[in-house]
Amino acid sequence: MVKDKSPETGVDLGGEAAVSISVFLPCYNEQDNVAHIVEQAVAVLKKVTADFEVIIVDDGSSDATGQIADEICDRDGRIRVVHHPTNLGYGAALQSGFKAASKELVFYTDGDGQFDINEMPPLLPLMAEYDVVSCYRLNRRDPFIRRINGWCWTKLVCLLFGMKIRDIDCAFKLYKREIFDNITLSSTGALIDAEILARAVQKGYHITQRGVHHYARTAGTQTGANLRVILRAFKELLKLRSQIRSEKW
Repeated sequence: MVKDKSPETGVDLGGEAAVSISVFLPCYNEQDNVAHIVEQAVAVLKKVTADFEVIIVDDGSSDATGQIADEICDRDGRIRVVHHPTNLGYGAALQSGFKAASKELVFYTDGDGQFDINEMPPLLPLMAEYDVVSCYRLNRRDPFIRRINGWCWTKLVCLLFGMKIRDIDCAFKLYKREIFDNITLSSTGALIDAEILARAVQKGYHITQRGVHHYARTAGTQTGANLRVILRAFKELLKLRSQIRSEKW
C-alpha cells in the first residue's frame, strides 16, 4: 500500500522516547563531501535525542574518501565505516548499509550533498503508522536528460510492479530495519531501490511518501547516468519482474 502526503516543515519530538536509528551514507569518490555530510548528520541526530549510529559505506573509492571516513570514525565511536575493496556498485553499497545497520529504523541518503538531512526528522513520526517513507525530489536539480530518464524509469517500474511511487530512485528514504530481515535482495546496481520497494509491497509493508528539497552538486561527479549502468538496470528489471511474478504475492 502506498500513500502520499504533502511536505511539512518541522516536527516536535519533545517528551517522546529516544529514536533508535541507523543513518548510512553510500559514498563513491566523495572526498570533498563526506566529512561535511557526516558532521551534519550527527548534529541533526543529536537534536532529535536519538540513539543513533552513522555508517559510511565507501564503495571502493579511488580518491581519499576511505581515508577521510576512517579518520572521522576514529574521532567518534558512534560512526562506523564499511569498506568495499573495489567499486561494487550502488546496490551493493546500499545492501552493505542495510546489513550493517543495528538500530530499529534505518535511513539513508547519498554522500554527495544533494539533500539536506535536516529534512529527515519530520519523517520520524510517520513510522508509527508506516513501514517505509519513500521521498520524492522537489524541483530536482539535475541535468534535463537525467530528469527525463528518472521520470521514465519511475513510470516503467511502477507499471511493471503495480506501484504508485513518485520518485523510485530518490536517495532519501526511511525504513523499519525489520523489513530487511524478511526480504532477500539481489541487485548490486541501479535497480536496488526498485527492488526494495517492490519486495516490500509484495510482503505487505505500508509505504508513504514525502517531498524533500534537492540541491545541485557542489563537488564530485555523478556516476548514475552512465550508459552501461542504465542498460544493466533495464536487464535486471526484467529479471526481477520475472522473479517476483513467480513468487507468491
